Amino acid sequence: MKILILHNYYKETGGEDTVVSLEKALLRLNGNVVKLFKVNNHQILDKLTQIKTALKIKYSRKHKRLIENEIKNFSPDIIHAHNLFPLLTPSIYDACIESKIPIVQTLHNYRLICPNALLSRNGHTCELCVSGSFYNAVFYRCYRDSIFGSLAVVRMLSHHHKKKTWLNKVDCFIALTNFAKNKFIEGGLPQEKIRVKPNFFIDNKSPLLQEGSRKGVLFLGRLSHEKGIKTLLQAWEALDIPLKIAGDGPLIEMITADNSSNITILGKISPSRVIEEMTKIRFIVMPSECYEGFPMVLVEAFAHGIPVVASNLGGMPEIIENNFTGLLFEAGNPKDLAKKVLWMHTHPEECIRMGENAKNVYKQKYTPEKNYEILMDIYQKTIETYEIKNS
Repeated sequence: MKILILHNYYKETGGEDTVVSLEKALLRLNGNVVKLFKVNNHQILDKLTQIKTALKIKYSRKHKRLIENEIKNFSPDIIHAHNLFPLLTPSIYDACIESKIPIVQTLHNYRLICPNALLSRNGHTCELCVSGSFYNAVFYRCYRDSIFGSLAVVRMLSHHHKKKTWLNKVDCFIALTNFAKNKFIEGGLPQEKIRVKPNFFIDNKSPLLQEGSRKGVLFLGRLSHEKGIKTLLQAWEALDIPLKIAGDGPLIEMITADNSSNITILGKISPSRVIEEMTKIRFIVMPSECYEGFPMVLVEAFAHGIPVVASNLGGMPEIIENNFTGLLFEAGNPKDLAKKVLWMHTHPEECIRMGENAKNVYKQKYTPEKNYEILMDIYQKTIETYEIKNS
């Protein structure tokens, strides 16, 4: 199969970028012909470029023409779009329609139903725009705390919802969890067009957790309010357990000012360093106070046979089975988080059992082989449905 992948890379590399790279490599490994068309937010250099981008965020004729040329030169069987924001824009859908090529869209975040893409405001979940007007986001400055930026995103979303772009111009959506699928349905996306496919990780054959061989806890992610950083630090005030914090973000100063002797700040680390740290720790902690998509750190932890302590929020209970592959705690509750972390720390045999379960779940659900099977089924059924509809 010939697949054209479209992706707008972020300034800071994140989970979405990693998924695009992994899927591209997986498709090629299995004999498909794959081409990646990419743009990068690094080209948004100054205020003038930001203004120009905001004015074209609704529809970029330039990128529509570029995708038309890519289709003409490559002749793909299907197009797989990932992030289109803010440079590619939904204009690329028209390029696909006019070229008579079916298109699949992965929903890595909640951008289509929430202007800041997180369903979160001030570090807590917010669904005002799902059931109400997108203009709530302008009032609360939800996009980068900017009225102008929020207005630009809101105008784009309002325009395409009114035009029923998501309803009529995309052949298939991929949601990462059933929880996310249901949220998108609440937000107006067509239920019959949404398939669920989780993220995956390439196992490096790391050994399972052994009692006494690993110590401490790891947090890996963006250091921001919605990730539960404040809750994490408050919980650790009552704990004498080593914690490593890997990542960067706006709350880095809050963490460095904490001065706790049992907290080690690693900063932003490379993928190889992540694997190294995974071999040292006993479990992962994930105190998010927003609806996560499908964090790569979770599937990576499972691949390493590491259990997870996570907030009981959004799609997390769908991924982490309480007392089987980890423990769930009440989101935003530092006392409950401390209680669950302490229990895991003082029950090493149970920690090992949950790590073994996590490894088995990885083998059943999150291997490259299983993911390829699901992805190809999505492609084939999308093409078949498209051909029937247009015959």
